[in-house]
This record gives sequence, C-alpha cells and structure tokens, in this order.
Amino acid sequence: MSNRIQLNTTVSDHHFIEVGFNIFEEISEYLRSTFSCKKGVLIIDENVFELYKNSYLAKLISIFDEHIICIVPSGESSKSLDQFQKISNRILESGVERATPVIVVGGGVTGDLGGFVAASCLRGMSLIHVPTTLLAMVDSSIGGKTGINHEVGKNLIGAFYHPKAVFADLLFLETLPEKEIINGLGEVIKYGMIRDKTILTDLKEISFTEKFSYSKRWEQIIETCAKIKVDIVSEDFKESGVREILNFGHTFAHVIERIGEYRKYSHGEAVFMGMWGAVKLSNLLGFDIDIANLSTFKPLYTSRFNPNESLKELTSLMLFDKKVMDGTIKAIILEKEEKAKSTVITDKSVIQESWKFIIQEFK
Repeated sequence: MSNRIQLNTTVSDHHFIEVGFNIFEEISEYLRSTFSCKKGVLIIDENVFELYKNSYLAKLISIFDEHIICIVPSGESSKSLDQFQKISNRILESGVERATPVIVVGGGVTGDLGGFVAASCLRGMSLIHVPTTLLAMVDSSIGGKTGINHEVGKNLIGAFYHPKAVFADLLFLETLPEKEIINGLGEVIKYGMIRDKTILTDLKEISFTEKFSYSKRWEQIIETCAKIKVDIVSEDFKESGVREILNFGHTFAHVIERIGEYRKYSHGEAVFMGMWGAVKLSNLLGFDIDIANLSTFKPLYTSRFNPNESLKELTSLMLFDKKVMDGTIKAIILEKEEKAKSTVITDKSVIQESWKFIIQEFK
C-alpha cells in the first residue's frame, strides 16, 4: 500500500511522489505504462547495488530489453565533474534517446549527480528517482535540485530539473546503517522546526538505538516531510522566495561540511549543528525561539566541532554560499515556532556569536 503526492507546478504537470513499503509493483507498472522499455539507464550507488543486485535491482533491470548500468562510488567525493563526465560519456555512447528513462537509485549524492546527468544529456532526459536513504526520501529527491560540488563550495554547479516521478520505498531503509538514519534525521527535524512541530513529537516516540524497522509512524513522518517540501516547491520552484526557508540551518551547515572536507561530517550532522546556529541567530535578532526542540535529539549527534578557523574566518566562509546577496549573508531564521523567513544579515557580529554558540555546544 502506498500514498501518492502530486506536485502541481507549471514546470512539471506529471511529477508525483509515491511513498510506501515494498512498492516495486508500483514502480514497474509506472515504467511499463509510461515508457517503451526498449532501453533504460540505471545510475546506482555502489552499496545499494551490492545489497540489491540479485533482488530488487534484478527485477528492475528485467523490465527493459536493454539496460545501461552506471555504478556510483559511495561518498560526497562522487559529486564531481569527473564522475559527471564518466557517466555522461557512458550514456551518450550507448545511443540513448531523450525519452529513454534515467532511473537513479541511491541516496543524496547519487540523486544529485544522476539528476544533473539526466538534466544535461540531450538537454534533458526522463528522470525517475528511487531514493534509498531517509535524507533522500524526505529532501534531496524532491524539488528538482540537481548538481555537483566545486572546490570553491558545495552544489555550485547544477540545474533545477524535475524528475517525472519519485518512488520512496521504505524497504530500502531496513538495510540502512544507523548513522545514515541519523544523517537523514537532521532534515526531518528541520521540517518540524520550520513548518510542523508534530514531526518532532512523533520522532520522540521512536527508538534510535535499534536498526530501522518499518512502522506506520515512520511512513507518516516521511510522507509529512515530503508533503511539506512539495507544497513549498509547488509555490517556488527556483528558490526565489518561500523555498529559501528549506535552507534553515544550511548556511552554517555548508561551512561545517566544507571545513570537514565533506568527509568528517555528514550532511545531516552539519544541518543539525547549523540549526543550533540558526536558532541562536533568531534569538539575537529578537525572536524568542526555544532551543529545547533541538536539545531532545542532541544525544544522537556525537560528532565534535572544533574548527581551526576563527569566528571571523567561519563567517567569511559563509560568503561562498549560493544565497549570498550583494556580498552580504542571507540566512534563514525563525520568527516563531513553525514560521521561518529569509533575512539579510548586515551585522556580522551576530553571525560570529552564533558560530560561538555552535562551537560551545558541540566542542
């Protein structure tokens, strides 16, 4: 049983997200009814490939008369120009057509990279996401952001490109390492902070000391997060307005990831720490936001943050963020619970105080 969430936007009339457990039949039916299935491209995370090559993926491949498999090495370093070129070469040399479906199976890294490949090859091929991590299911597979990293910063090369469909099958979460559940949890908590605090209440009822086990509560949390993102993206596809609130905590997080060379801290860990900075910044700007909503989940995040950079240097690194405007830092703050907004920061001292708070709490 699954639930379908429709994305209504002038950019893509047929984009939907299917959320459920063991929904291969839904994927199969969609592919067979939408494409000729003479040829298909699968871009797959290497760990997912090893785990499911003889089961889920074998069935997926069997749908097509001919298939091209591109295996992506796990890790943030794969979001690179080198991997983009390797996969693009492989696909283009295989004689694909614009209508050939590109099915991207994996987490955020594979999704961002594969999505950018689909957006670029032949100026746009049919993209289908099958996210296999919690983070990808609630965030990165939804909304059409694709891209790769540059040495200057994260996600600086890319395109807005909607998939035709997203199939979030919670079956994949059962083989996900605990650290990857915690990674995705950072984005789940974000939705609770900016839009719906019942998510935070529901999370408190879940044990994170055991491996993921499917439950209706988990499905509802993931579906709620997906609906929030769908609603926001439907209103603002290219992040020129309300969509910016989805970056709550991210202006700090992207710096944390960068100084950790995209290896020391997972995206979810960085976002969780970044939200502490964003709450502190909200307080410094005159809004009374209780940090307790985050404190509940702090024991789950054990990474320490002891940067060599000074507060001034950390603040300067934020100027490499995509959302910088006229050389000033743009940050997402909370005016009150469940209500976020974008604001331009002209007083860098409040940013430095927020960095000081993060360091103090995670040293």
